[in-house]
Order: sequence, then C-alpha cells, then structure tokens
Amino acid sequence: MSVETITLGCRLNFAETETIARTAPPGEDWIVVNSCAVTNEAVRQTRQAIRRAHRRRPSAKILVTGCAAELDHSSFAKMPEVSRVVGNASKLNALAANDVMAPAGFQGHVRSFVGVQTGCDHRCTFCAIWQARGPSWSLPFELIRDAIAREIDRGAKEIVLTGVDITDYDGGIGSLCQRLLAAEPRLTRLRLSSLDGIEMDEALFELIAGEPRLLPHFHLSLQAGDDLILKRMKRRHSRADAVRTVERIKTARPGATIGADLIAGFPTETEEMALGSLKLLDDCDIVAAHIFPFSPRPNTPASRMPQLPPDIVKARAARLRHAAAERRERWLESLVGTKQRVLVENGGNGHADNFATIAVPGALRGECGTVRITGRDGDYLTAVWA
Repeated sequence: MSVETITLGCRLNFAETETIARTAPPGEDWIVVNSCAVTNEAVRQTRQAIRRAHRRRPSAKILVTGCAAELDHSSFAKMPEVSRVVGNASKLNALAANDVMAPAGFQGHVRSFVGVQTGCDHRCTFCAIWQARGPSWSLPFELIRDAIAREIDRGAKEIVLTGVDITDYDGGIGSLCQRLLAAEPRLTRLRLSSLDGIEMDEALFELIAGEPRLLPHFHLSLQAGDDLILKRMKRRHSRADAVRTVERIKTARPGATIGADLIAGFPTETEEMALGSLKLLDDCDIVAAHIFPFSPRPNTPASRMPQLPPDIVKARAARLRHAAAERRERWLESLVGTKQRVLVENGGNGHADNFATIAVPGALRGECGTVRITGRDGDYLTAVWA
C-alpha cells in the first residue's frame, strides 16, 4: 500500500502535494490528484489524469483536491473514479490524522519547493485562482524557517520559495529572504517562483545586487505587452514598468536571466496589441517564456468580454511560442564554451544558476559545482566538470 501523487499546475501545488502524502496514515492505498484551474485545458487534464490513474490502479482510492476541485466540487464528486473531493482550505489535512500547517517541499529531492504564501487579493479579470485560493495570507517566518531546515536535513541543496503571489508576502518577499538567509547558514541556493514586478520590494533588489546565494533567474508575471490590454486585465503595471523592472534587475545583477508568463489572444486584442507582446520578448530579454492561449474561465470578467475567434487565439499563441523558442535557442547557444555553476538533480541532469537545463554525463545526484558547456542538444546544454 502506498500514497501516489499526481500534481498539475503551479509549484505551490507540488509543495502541498508532498505535505499531503507525507502525513497520510501508513497502509492506506490512495492516489492524490492535486488539480489546477488556471485554464480550461488544465481542468481537462485533471479529469484525464483521474481516469488514467483509475485504469492503472483500480483498487486505489482517489482523492481530488486543488483549485479545480475547489471551483467545481460537485462535478468531480460525480466522477465514478473519485472517492473524495477536498477543497483548498482543508487540503493539507486531507489524509492526515493531525492538523498540518507547516509548508513542505519534496522529500528526498535536492531541489525543494517551500510554500510561504497562498491566496490573492488582486482581481485580474482573466483569473479564477483568487476564487479557489481565497484572500492572500502569509505563513509565519518561524514555520518557513523550520520547514527549510527540515528540507535541508532531508538532503535538499536548493530551496525554491513559492506561493500564489509571493511578492505580496507580509513585510515584503525581499525582507523574508534576508531573514531566512541570515537564520539558516546552510541555505546556499535560494530561488524564487513567479514574481509580480510591481510588488518587488527594495530589500529584494538589494539581494539581487549583492547576495550570491539568491540565484539569478527571475520569472515575472507580465501577461501582455500592451497598456490597454494590461488595463483590461486589471494588471497593476504598465508595459514601461515591466521594461524598467527588467532593466533594474539586470543593472543590479549582470547576467541575470528573465522568464515570463504571457497570455495570447486576450479579448479585444488587436494585431497591433499582439505585436506589442511579441516585441516584449526582446524588450525584456525573456529566455524562458510560458505562453498561454487565452482561456475564458467561468465567472470572470474576461469571460464576458468580446472574445476572439479560437483560430486567431491559437495562431497568436503559436507565433509567440515560436519567437520565444528562437530566443531561447540563441541564448543557449551563447552559453556554449562558458563555465556555469550547476546543481545535478536526477539522471545527470540539473539546472545552472541561470536556470539553463544542463546534462552532465556521469554526474551524481546532489553534486554541485562548476561545469564547462560543451554543446547544445535541443533544450539541454551538455557539459563536463570544469
């Protein structure tokens, strides 16, 4: 008997899934499906994952939790494969004998996600996650510090702080990072998940400029490159704000790399507006883009706006993905011949500090050091120890 986990969506979900599995009573045969509701496709994939899991292990009981389960409890409860549906508020205790509050990462993994915050106080017109997660709240510093210490005790070499809106952490995400780095000297590799640039505090920029333990890859929630679309999305930054944020990061830490979320085909988007998002790839030097075709989520303002034809949404997303892939290829090629610091995670593969994916033949899990980049194989760089 064992607890199997299937996680869809964000890094916070991955951290929470591990907590659920870790606290399950021994001897019970469960499959935990932690769902995502960020797009209609994510909900479809959740249902598909449930059916596949049941076909593979028909005797196991299936627990469904997460944002899709929160927003559409009844439809998941009606699925014949599902034994239990639990909303986000109770998910960490879904299989536990006792209450669980502490965040957790991946047991036994060298790169571990630790949740520091959940919920959101903003109301972006395309997003249903605030309905699923509730208002923003931050975990106490002591719980986060202790969770990181436990992950390091279990063998984690790198900690990724995650949440729904981590830049909304009480007191500032930069201030939290400063306290954690001071309190836990074993924390030598710290990453941050998606950031809202308009909320980045001064303490974070201080760390970017002068703290090598904060790794130099920053993923920004940009969403669009046109001011009118940003306004209709109810984002709080302008296109110029996004460009300035990236310029400030790169001035503080030359060599820092930028990732970003972008939505293609938002309602009312014209071709000129779409080209503004396309140009943002260059203007913000984005080398790791997550492109989402607009998906109208139920009960959101954007779902009631004039929609674009699906073929146009699909084509604009494909164009953005193609341009982003070309930029990434050029960036990876530029790294050939350089030396990079890398943490080996699984199967000789790992990530450099700048989040390039690197394969080091023969390397052991958990090894961390400097490699020389010898070539590129698709989205992987190949390397040998320097």
